[in-house]
Amino acid sequence: MERKDFLKNSVLASVGLTLLPKSNLLAANTSTSAQSVPTQFIKAGNTSFAYRRYGKKKGLPLVFTNYLTGTMDNWDPAVIDGFAREREVIIFDNAGVASSDGQTPDTIQAMAKDAVAFIDALGLKEIHLLGFSIGGMVAQQITVDRPDLVKKLILIGTGPRGGERMEDYSPEVWALFKKQYPQPDELLLDTFFTPTKESQQAGWAYLKRIRARSQKEPSLTDKVVPAQLAAIFGWGKKKPGSFEYLQQMQLPVLIVHGDQDIICPTVNGVILKEQLPNASLIVYPDANHAPHYQYPALFLQQALHFLNS
Repeated sequence: MERKDFLKNSVLASVGLTLLPKSNLLAANTSTSAQSVPTQFIKAGNTSFAYRRYGKKKGLPLVFTNYLTGTMDNWDPAVIDGFAREREVIIFDNAGVASSDGQTPDTIQAMAKDAVAFIDALGLKEIHLLGFSIGGMVAQQITVDRPDLVKKLILIGTGPRGGERMEDYSPEVWALFKKQYPQPDELLLDTFFTPTKESQQAGWAYLKRIRARSQKEPSLTDKVVPAQLAAIFGWGKKKPGSFEYLQQMQLPVLIVHGDQDIICPTVNGVILKEQLPNASLIVYPDANHAPHYQYPALFLQQALHFLNS
């Protein structure tokens, strides 16, 4: 089967889901939410990590690792509140990002080491892990470094070491990064969502949700983005045997991608599915880099099915 046909057939079918009746996962019925959960701090080595932790204390906690320039404020409340109704949620700023001090490393390996230090400082012995974009690269490295720690893994809009068109962004993406927007976060309408009316409506709904929190994080320093870009493109550099590490990842993995991802091309989700021993792939239609924010209720249903099965 050609990869384009594989992508088409991967929407829902790859995890064998029968959609359940419309759920209430997005209903706002918890006392603590993404808008109200306080920011805490914990020291690990020389770094003070900022984090937010809330949700139902049942089963393993779900730890999130974020995208390029992303902070805790950028996680979609519709998604993390939905998870929090069934399990404990932990979001954090890695070293040097927003409210966390220290320096942002310029390699995925070092970022993973910092993230593990944070998780260990919390005293967690086993977790589920969700990584989005560069956070998905960090999550893969964490899983390789600490297979004892991560029991299930969700990868969104990310790719393997040495993946396809991951050594640099396309001219289209660089042009978007240089574009002036009325509000800086409106860049995400172009990088996270497709130009269609439906996708843009979902994008504005996402922005409304993340803007609702009154206590905002500080802006990133000018050292963060260059370091993160160096880490992404270093991870994406093609080398002999780039995919071999994936065979070490024996745990269950759910891969989520949009069918029109301009940041991390969709073919990288297919490569992960082909190379990982125990992986499922969902490709969402008319979706760019953040399909989980475009289809939050559907994503939650599928992700929770994966985590709970």
